[in-house]
Amino acid sequence: MRLTPVVAVCLASALAAVAAPPAVADSPVERVMRGPAFQAAAAHLDADRERIVAEAIALQQIPAPTGQEARKAQAFADLLRAQGLSDVAIDAEGNVTAVRRGRGQGMVAVVAHLDTVFAADADLTVRREGDRIFAPGLADDSHGLAVLLGLARALDAAGAAHDADILFVGSVGEEGLGDLRGVKHLLGAGPYRDRITRFIALDGTDPAEIVNRGLGSKRYRVTFTGPGGHSYLAFGTVNPVYALADATTRLARLRVPAGSTLSVGVVQGGTVVNAIPTRAEMQVDMRSLRRPHLDALERRLLRIVRRAARDENRARSTKTGRIEVAPVKVGDRPSGTTPATDPLVRIARDAVSAHGWAPRLSTQSTDANVPMSRGIPAVTLASGLGGGEHSAEEHLDVEPAAHARQLRMNLAAVMAAAGA
Repeated sequence: MRLTPVVAVCLASALAAVAAPPAVADSPVERVMRGPAFQAAAAHLDADRERIVAEAIALQQIPAPTGQEARKAQAFADLLRAQGLSDVAIDAEGNVTAVRRGRGQGMVAVVAHLDTVFAADADLTVRREGDRIFAPGLADDSHGLAVLLGLARALDAAGAAHDADILFVGSVGEEGLGDLRGVKHLLGAGPYRDRITRFIALDGTDPAEIVNRGLGSKRYRVTFTGPGGHSYLAFGTVNPVYALADATTRLARLRVPAGSTLSVGVVQGGTVVNAIPTRAEMQVDMRSLRRPHLDALERRLLRIVRRAARDENRARSTKTGRIEVAPVKVGDRPSGTTPATDPLVRIARDAVSAHGWAPRLSTQSTDANVPMSRGIPAVTLASGLGGGEHSAEEHLDVEPAAHARQLRMNLAAVMAAAGA
């Protein structure tokens, strides 16, 4: 069954009585949660859950592969304008930004990403099974965008005041080869680049998880080319597939530093079985928390692919042409860490534990990598509950009590981070 934005999502609505356990005594989160502004905002979120889910589905229904987020960005910007937020804009990179004014003591960016891993022609049909809603791109991260809208409405309904301005962001290029380009622009050339003092990404489906370590990565597309020829008549001519196979074998035998990884994820080339290929390509992914280790892996990769091309040219005939290799960097995600002792991490841990989950610090690659790499305190918190991200079975769990706690958790973290 395909749902439309106007179809009511059949969810339980008796939520006013949902209460969270107390936060750590006298922490910023505890002080926020015992205040009337939080109580009023949380009550509004409880009553607003069905609308949040409906908005998430409406946004999920707009195809938004990485690099093709414009339609979804415009729809999200229109929804933000309807909230009455100020300075709603789509920046030069395609990010959607809007501001809720505080007292001007810094700025907290609260970010969810617009793009998905699914192709423009992917089947975006929604199906409901009890409290579980299956839909590609719904949990990752259309629900996060809808949570931003819900938070803005709740803060307005409560008349909440806060020290820092809150910058709501729908970012582009978070997935795959998007290379975090949206947040790189936000913090590198965007109009708020010098104002953001804290950063909270809403992304993921495990409310216990707090990402405070950003896993850096470098990605390469390596292309070997050669003269090609008939498999029989040109036998003995250099072959780009052989060079690629030599390179992948050498890469497989590399010893990588602890905490680092290297993987050849895509291999392709050739056209027919009875021709020596003119081209062969591989895509390589390298990851590490430590930039020096990542840089060292990059240097070894480049040495290996150049050596593979050289050895193939020595091993076979180059009478009609030589093997050439072209390594092209297609991704460079910075690494970084927000220390466990940072006040923002404490706020995140207290918000998670105050709402019934045991907080767990973790390492992931998210939009928060970029501020971490620049020394801006940043964490990533779950934007919902669910699972199956990046698959046809991606789903959002909307069991009333747990969903309400997750929304309140996000609210408490944002309000405390902004100095409510």
